[in-house]
Amino acid sequence: MKQLEGNVSNLRNSIFGRITSKSTLPFLPNKSILLFLRKGGWIFGKYAAILNKSPNPLTTRIPQVYNVTNADLLCEGDIVLIEPNGKIQVLIEKNSDNNCLFLTNRCNCSCVMCPQPKSGEGVDQGEISYDLIGLMDRQSKYLGLTGGEPTLLGDKLLDIIRCCKRRLPNTRLELLTNGIKFEDFDYVKRLARISHNKLYFEIPLYADIDSLHDQIIGTKGFFKTIKGIYNLALFNQKINIRVVIHKLNYKRLPYLADFIYHNFPFVFHIAFMQMEIFGMARKNISELWIDPFDYNEQLREAIMYLYLRDMEVSIYNAQLCVLPTELRRFARKSISGWKNIYLNECDECLCKQECGGFFASSESIHSRHISAIKDLDN
Repeated sequence: MKQLEGNVSNLRNSIFGRITSKSTLPFLPNKSILLFLRKGGWIFGKYAAILNKSPNPLTTRIPQVYNVTNADLLCEGDIVLIEPNGKIQVLIEKNSDNNCLFLTNRCNCSCVMCPQPKSGEGVDQGEISYDLIGLMDRQSKYLGLTGGEPTLLGDKLLDIIRCCKRRLPNTRLELLTNGIKFEDFDYVKRLARISHNKLYFEIPLYADIDSLHDQIIGTKGFFKTIKGIYNLALFNQKINIRVVIHKLNYKRLPYLADFIYHNFPFVFHIAFMQMEIFGMARKNISELWIDPFDYNEQLREAIMYLYLRDMEVSIYNAQLCVLPTELRRFARKSISGWKNIYLNECDECLCKQECGGFFASSESIHSRHISAIKDLDN
C-alpha cells in the first residue's frame, strides 16, 4: 500500500480516518475524519488528527504529522492509518479500483510463490475492517478481501461481508481465498444466506493434478478446494479461478484449461497470472523463475481452448510486448497502482497506455524480450 511519513506532535497512539481538505466543518466531535492542511489556515471543527504539509507544526493539541513527504499523493476521501512514528499508510484510495482490506496474516497454506507470506504470530484485523467499511465512499466500485487466508476468521468474515452489503451495497466485493474452508457445507450455506449479489470468490487452482497443486501450496488442499468450489456452485455463488504461472506448472496449462472446462463450466472467469517476484517467490526464484516468453506456447493453447468454448478468460500482470499478438486482447491492467512501474524501454512504446506494466519487484527480474512496440501491425 502507498506509504508516506513526516514528523509527529501530540501523537501517542495509532489513529486512522478519512482525509478531508475542508477546514470549515461544523464544531461537531467527528473522530473519523482527518484534516489535511495544504496551505495552513484556521482549524474549524474537531478532528482525530492533522496532516500538515508545512515543515513547521501548528499550535494545537490535536495530534498531528507535519512536514509530510509526498503529501500531494493524498486525495479527498482517502482513508489512512497514522502511526506514532510518523508513518502514514493509505489503507483505502478514494480514486482507486484496487482497494483491499487485509483481514489477517494467518494462512493454512504455504505457497512457494506467496508474495505475502505469514510471519510471526497470527494477527487478525477484522475489527478495524468494520470501521474502514463505514468510512468508505458508498459508491466505491470495488473492494477486495484478502490476507493471509480470510476464511480463517470464520464467522467474523461472514459479519464483514454482511457489513459490506449494508454499507457498500453497490460495491463489487472480491474475496481472495484458497477455497479450502468451503469444503464445510454448513459454512457455505450460512455464507450464501447473506445473499450478497456482488460477491465474487477468487480461488487459485495451480494444476489439474493433486500432487502438483499440493506441492505448490505446501499442504494437501487440492480435493478440499475442489469440494469447496462445488459447494459454492450448489448455492449459485459467483466463482472465478486464478492461475499463477511459474516453472513448476507452466507445462500443464493446457491440461488445466481442459480440467477447468470439463469440471467447472459454471465459473465466471479464469485468470492466468504472471508471478509477482516478492516474498516467497523471490526466496524460491531459482526453483520458480521462467521467462514468461518461454511459456507463450502453453499459455496460448490454454487461453484459446477456453475462449473457443465461450469461457471468460484473461491474462493478468503481463507485458504486451512479451505476449503473442493474438493474446494481447486478453491482457488486463491488473497491477495495483502503488506497486506498478514501467521500464525505460517502455517510454517509446505505442502500447504503453494499454499495457499493464510491471510489479515494482520485477524491475531487476523480468523477461529478456521486453522491447517497445513501434509497429501496431506486428
